[in-house]
Amino acid sequence: MDYVSALLPPAVMAVFFIGVIRVIVKTQGGANKAKEDAAVDAALARVEGARQPGAAPSKTDA
Repeated sequence: MDYVSALLPPAVMAVFFIGVIRVIVKTQGGANKAKEDAAVDAALARVEGARQPGAAPSKTDA
């Protein structure tokens, strides 16, 4: 019976891992893809906009 208790945690983790992968694959694309892409684009634009005006010169610019 020791082998059952030794194999149970990896088997449970494998089942959860497969479930997570299935959820990720199912949620890719579809109706929400444009909304998610727009949110990522807005976040990247915000980061780039905040970085450009107050950008400190790098060591290679000196």
